[in-house]
Amino acid sequence: MDHGTERDAPPGHRAGPDAVPADPVTGRVPLAVVVVDRDGLVSHWSRGARRLFALPKEEAIGRPAPDLLPVSGVLPGDGARDDGSAYGPYPDHDGLGPGLEASLDGRLSYPAAGRARLTVPADARVDVLWWAYPLVGPGPERLLVLAADADGLRRDYADGGAGPGAVERIAPGFALHTDFPGADELARRLPEILPSMSVGESARIAAQVLELGYPVLEFSQSDRVPVTPDWGVPRRAERRARRERAARALAAGEPVPEELRDEAEDLEYAAVRDRLEFLNEVSGAIGTSLDLAQTIVEVSRAVVPRFTDVAGTYLREQVVAGEGFPDGVPDTTTMWHRVALEHTDEPGRWDDVVPVGEAMPFPAHTPFFQCMTSGEPVLVPRITEEMGHAIASQFEKRDIRPLITGRSMLLVPLKARQVVLGFMILLRHPERPVFNDMDRVTGAELAARAGLVLDNARMYTHQENVAETLQDSMLPHIPARMAGCDIATRYLPGTLLGRVGGDWFDSVKLPGARTALVVGDVMGHGLNSAAMMGQLRTAVQTMAGIDLPPARLLRNLDDLAQRLGDTHLATCLYAVYDPVAGELHLANAGHIPPVLVRAEDGASELIDLPTGAPIGVGGVPFESVRVPVAPGDRLVMCTDGLVEVRGEDIGVGLATLCESAAHPAASMDDACDTIIRALGTRGGRKDDVALLMARLTGIEPDAVAEWSLAREPAEVSRARAAVREQLHDWGLPKLAGPAELMVSELVTNAVRHAHARPVELRLVRADTLLCEVDDDDHELPALRSAGPEDETGRGLRVVSTLARAWGASRTTAGKTVWFELTLPVRYR
Repeated sequence: MDHGTERDAPPGHRAGPDAVPADPVTGRVPLAVVVVDRDGLVSHWSRGARRLFALPKEEAIGRPAPDLLPVSGVLPGDGARDDGSAYGPYPDHDGLGPGLEASLDGRLSYPAAGRARLTVPADARVDVLWWAYPLVGPGPERLLVLAADADGLRRDYADGGAGPGAVERIAPGFALHTDFPGADELARRLPEILPSMSVGESARIAAQVLELGYPVLEFSQSDRVPVTPDWGVPRRAERRARRERAARALAAGEPVPEELRDEAEDLEYAAVRDRLEFLNEVSGAIGTSLDLAQTIVEVSRAVVPRFTDVAGTYLREQVVAGEGFPDGVPDTTTMWHRVALEHTDEPGRWDDVVPVGEAMPFPAHTPFFQCMTSGEPVLVPRITEEMGHAIASQFEKRDIRPLITGRSMLLVPLKARQVVLGFMILLRHPERPVFNDMDRVTGAELAARAGLVLDNARMYTHQENVAETLQDSMLPHIPARMAGCDIATRYLPGTLLGRVGGDWFDSVKLPGARTALVVGDVMGHGLNSAAMMGQLRTAVQTMAGIDLPPARLLRNLDDLAQRLGDTHLATCLYAVYDPVAGELHLANAGHIPPVLVRAEDGASELIDLPTGAPIGVGGVPFESVRVPVAPGDRLVMCTDGLVEVRGEDIGVGLATLCESAAHPAASMDDACDTIIRALGTRGGRKDDVALLMARLTGIEPDAVAEWSLAREPAEVSRARAAVREQLHDWGLPKLAGPAELMVSELVTNAVRHAHARPVELRLVRADTLLCEVDDDDHELPALRSAGPEDETGRGLRVVSTLARAWGASRTTAGKTVWFELTLPVRYR
C-alpha cells in the first residue's frame, strides 16, 4: 500500500527534515503502512515504511514485526509514564494508554495510538507517531500499523506558521492547533448540525479535521473516536484513475506497469480481504443446526446472490437417506439427488425444469462427472451452445438450454474425509463477470467448509436414525387387551439434539391372570441411553416372567445396572395388577409417582409410595406397597419428561397430570390424547416422554373357580371331574377334553411332589382360559424327552403340545405350574 503524499526518495533515506513536508492546510501526513499477521510477521510493507524505517520491502516481508519496530520508550519529558508507556489513543485523553508493544504482541483488541522512539539502522532513532488498528476476520492479518515522522511533522507545522491556540494532544510532544482560517466558523456551525455537541467538542473536532485531515467517522458523547486516517482526499481523481488502470490490467491478466504496482497490490489485497470476509460470513451462516435438510438450504442460500446467481446442490443417495458413509469413487451409476436450488431469476423459472427432489446419474463425458470423480473444482468460463446442448441431453423432455447457455459455471465438490458427498453447480448471468481462478479457489474453500458441515449433519442424522431404529425395536407393541385390563400407550421423542433417549414402557403377562406394568427412564439421551434402556427392559421382562415381587425385582435390576457400569442411572416404576384380588402391588426406584383415577367418583390422586433411589446407585433398599382398586379404575404411569419443564416446579406438572387424567374420555386413546394435549405441548419441553395408561376392569367372581386337593392319588380323578363340570357351566364344553387331560398331568405331579400343604387348583376365565396348579415344592418341572420304556416324563410334553401357552414359576410357598387355552371368539 502507498498512503499519503510521498515523493520518491533514495533507499536508506528516512523521512526527516529533508522529507516531503506535510501540507499545513489539509493536514496531509506522509504515512508508513505495515500489516502484521497472526504469527507476528510482517505481511505488507509500504513505500512509506521503506522511507521511514530505511528498509526495503524485500527484506521486511516475513520478518518478525518487533525486530523491525523495536520499541525503546518515549522521549524524556514528553508526558511518559514511569513504565515508559505513552498516552492513549484519543486526542483529549489525559490518562496513560497502552504502548506499541501491547499492540504488536496481540494484547490489545482495540485501536490504539501513541508516540515512541524506534531504532533505525541508518539513523539510530526515529521519533514517530503511531496508530495501531486490530484486524478482525478469518484471514491471517492481525494488525494494521500506521506511523509518521513526529520530528518532521512538528517542524513542518511550525514552518507553516501555526501559532498558539487550543491545544489537543494526540501523543506526547505533538500538538494540534485550532487557529487555522475557518476553524472558529466550523466550530460554531457543528453544534447547529449536531445539537448534542458542546462548543468544546466542536472545537476539538474542527481542529482534527482542518489540521490533520483525519475525518471523524462517528461521534459519541461517551465513546471517544480513535484517529482515523483519510486515505485519499487530495488528488482523489488521479488516484482513482490509477486504480482503474490497475484493475483493468488485473482483470485482463496483463502485466501491471511498474508505476501501478502499488495500486495493483492494493486491489489484490482488497480482493483477498473481500473473499475472506465472504467465506467468514458463509461459515457463520451454515451449520446453525445438525438437521441435514436445514443445513442443505443454508449452504445454498449462503452463496446467492453475492457469489453466484444460481446454486444447485446435489448429494449422493446414501447421504440423503442418512445412511452410513458412502464408499468408493462415484461412477456413471451413482444416483445424485437434487436437494436444493436457489436462484435470482423470476419465481418458478427453474422449478419445472429442474425440480428439487429429482435423482439422476451423470454421464462420463460431462464436467459434472469430472468434478465428482476428481474431487476438484471445474471451471467453465462460458457455457457454449455445444456444451449447453450436451448438458440438456441429460434431461428428458425438458429443454434446459435457455437457462444455462452463455452463463459462467463453476462446479465445486462437497467433500469430507476425502470422499465426495455431493457437489454444487454455480451459475452466473451472462452480464456478470465470469468465474475466474480466484473464484475457483474461493469456491473450493466454500465447498470444503460446506462439506464438513454437511458431513456433521449426515453423521448426526445417521446416528439419530440408528438410535431411533434401536429404540423403536425396543419399545414393545403392547396389546390393547390383557387379563383384566385395557392398556393404551404413547411415546413422544424429545426436542433436543440427540433427542433419542432412554424412556420406555412395558407390560408383562404374569401367572394368575396378573399383569406387570412398567415405566422407566434412563437418564441422558442418544444411542448409549437407548442401548442401556434395551438392556434394562429385557432384564425386567425376564425377572417379571419368573414372578419376582416388585421390590425384589428392583433390587436385582439395581445389581444388574451396577455390573453393566456406573455411566448410567435410571428410574423405574414397577406395578403388578391382580384382577382377581383387585389390588396393585407397586415399588418405585426414583420415579415420579403414578396417578390413580377412581371410577366411583372420577377423583384422581397421586399414589403415595416410597420413592427409592434410582437404579444404578447401588446398595439401597426398595419397598413395595399394596393398593386396593375397583373395576373401572385407571392407572396412569409416565416419565418425568411429560410433567417437568425447565424453570417450573414439577408440582405444577403433577397437578396438571392429575387433572387431565381425570377428564372424561370416550376411549383409552382419547384419554391419553387429553393428557398429551394438556402437558406435552407446553413450551420448554425437551425430554422424551413415555406414557402408559391401564383401565383396571378386573375379573368377575363367577369367572373364577378354585379347589383344594388333598395329597392323595385319588384327588386326580376328582380334579378332572370338577374341571369338566365347570367348563360345561361356563358354556365351554369343547375345551373340557384337553383341559381334563392337562389338569390330570399337572395334579398328578403336584400330588407326587407336595410335602405338607394341600394342592390348589384354579380355573380363571379371562381373555384366555387359565388353569393353575400350586403345591409347596420349590423344584420347578422341566420338559424332557421320554423313551419308549420310560414310565414318566411325558406329562409336560402333553401340556406343551395341547396348551396355547404354559409355564412354571416359584412362589413364596412353593411353585405354580399353569397352562392356557384359547377361548372361543364370543368370550374374548
